[in-house]
Amino acid sequence: MSEQHETRPRVAIVFGGRNSEHAVSILGAGSVLGAIDRSKYEVVPIGIAQDGRWVLASGDQRYAIEGDELPSVDVQGTGLALPSGDGSLVAYDAGSIPVELGQVDVVFPVMHGPFAEDGTIQGLLEMAGVRYVGSGVLASAVGMDKAYMKMVLAASGLPVGPYVVIRDRDWRTDRDRVLKEVQELGWPVFVKPARAGSSQGISKAHDLEELERAVESAREHDPKVLVEAAIVGREIECAVLESPGDEAARASVPGEVQVRGDHEFFDFEAKYIGDDMSLSVPADIPADVAENLRAMAVRAFEALGCEGLSRVDFFYTADGRLILNEINTMPGFTAMSVAPQLWAATGLSYAELVERLIQLALHRSPGLR
Repeated sequence: MSEQHETRPRVAIVFGGRNSEHAVSILGAGSVLGAIDRSKYEVVPIGIAQDGRWVLASGDQRYAIEGDELPSVDVQGTGLALPSGDGSLVAYDAGSIPVELGQVDVVFPVMHGPFAEDGTIQGLLEMAGVRYVGSGVLASAVGMDKAYMKMVLAASGLPVGPYVVIRDRDWRTDRDRVLKEVQELGWPVFVKPARAGSSQGISKAHDLEELERAVESAREHDPKVLVEAAIVGREIECAVLESPGDEAARASVPGEVQVRGDHEFFDFEAKYIGDDMSLSVPADIPADVAENLRAMAVRAFEALGCEGLSRVDFFYTADGRLILNEINTMPGFTAMSVAPQLWAATGLSYAELVERLIQLALHRSPGLR
């Protein structure tokens, strides 16, 4: 920690980003800004615009959905840069001399999706020598890429469902082979961008015609696409939190996500627009299944080398099997998002969770660890 902020560490809350989860990130940042203890920390809200500009958030920045209008970063704020080396923020405006604003002690990147949660901002912060909340470069990158995530989880002995990866070149030059591989999964299938989140670009396909449309839709978000066999089961989610010191990571109580209305699955609208999702905590599952699920969630966290907080999603089938769907290294982080609700039910309030994550980051050594 810098001497300059020895009594009150400076925490930069970074949000927005150059991807389709821009608005989701802003919603989470608004919750963090409302929960962080201002008497304990000096807070610097920083937005990353859709074009990649970093700006000091202005008083006009909106952090909530208004009607059907999603928030975006207000680009009218002072431009910022984070030079490599000592973590000092530099403010600049067109035609003016850059002004150093001082060092940042820890960055809380409330960010999701490509160019954010995928190891890119983590690498930038590593180069700048700044501590930050959450997983490092490798865990973030693997957690973002669902294809490699499943490879790592399966290699660690964790059960994952059948899937096919469709790479850009294969879709353009060898489509018949790709379609044959997908058909072998059986119908229906779920088609996803390999490196997106918040259920962006996901479709359910029941035949070849729907499959081709679904792949093209997913490719609007990512040229690499994941196709998964449909698994019939209840959606059970568990949050994992890094423990201080040498203690093992800790899992929350599991919760069951249920979708109401006309949604065939837990899509973006069900998550963020309207009131079509419910979370039952704790999930109504046998105690031994819950303990096994929690242990598997910690194993997944450790398999990727995660830090800070993650959310691990499972299917619980009628014949009693647990199948790991995915791990999110920076899950949705509004006060009403699943991971914070799971921790609240486990005895850790949202404000306490924010505090724990900041303290974990402040006590982490920069660089290799």
